[in-house]
Amino acid sequence: MATAAVRIEGVVPVIPTPFRQDESIDYDALAACVRFAAQVGVSAVCLPAYASEFYKLSETERGRVIETAIKAAEGKTLVIAQSSHPSALHAAETARANEVRGADLISFALPRVFAIPESDLLAYCRMVCGAVRVPVLVQDFNPGGPTIGPDFCRALIDSCPNVRYAKLEEPLLAPKLLAIRKVTDDRIGILEGWGGMYMMELIEPGICGLIPGLGMADLLQDVWRLAKGGRKPAAMDLFEKLLPHISFSLQNMELFLWMEKDLLARRGVIPATCTHVRSVTYTPDETTWRHAQELNERIVHTARQRSPA
Repeated sequence: MATAAVRIEGVVPVIPTPFRQDESIDYDALAACVRFAAQVGVSAVCLPAYASEFYKLSETERGRVIETAIKAAEGKTLVIAQSSHPSALHAAETARANEVRGADLISFALPRVFAIPESDLLAYCRMVCGAVRVPVLVQDFNPGGPTIGPDFCRALIDSCPNVRYAKLEEPLLAPKLLAIRKVTDDRIGILEGWGGMYMMELIEPGICGLIPGLGMADLLQDVWRLAKGGRKPAAMDLFEKLLPHISFSLQNMELFLWMEKDLLARRGVIPATCTHVRSVTYTPDETTWRHAQELNERIVHTARQRSPA
């Protein structure tokens, strides 16, 4: 897909990595996930990210995952290739390789292993962004403190012209969002993470989209379209049916992974034989898993109610 056509808006789901019981990757199931995303009309997909268990994949597997997604997308949806690494050198090499593979955008997460001054984070971004020509999405998740702010975003786009988007994951983001839009003259689109939990409060201030899991991407896309179309009460009614699942599953990222794959199997996107989560993982206890399955069934029911006859 030509770079000029690269524009992401609305729901951008992370594609999970379907593992068989022996922990091998089912690439056919992964391709089915991408085709499902394209079918429901999302503008882009992202992988391999945390919800893809990228931290459990080898470099070879990560490359093949991206190649599989690009082939399955068939140009019907953009593919964002996650190219994260704590080393700027290796992140740049990975980004360059993913551009050669045919990714429409490159994304990478700012390294937050240790406290790093923003000047050094900016230098990291320059090296990675300078390695590619395609548009870039910078992701920031900082459990130990705030994510990047307006001044950093302005310096980022001044230093790295191909940066088009940033994904921020934190509560009470609206004031920062408005400040970033103002100082950058809307040259950088902000996407909300954390499963879309804060999307309803951030649509009006001006997020350009959200990056949740795939299992309810079509339903979240409906919420987005309703809200953007001036039907906020209807959007809120639907969102209220999804929020219990989002808040419960994200208590633990590994719990989210188990629930995500189970949900996709229940919806017929992937076979039940590839819903495993690669070790090491959190294994839900019987009570937790029973409630998780109940929540998944509620999502399946909601999706069926909204499907055309």
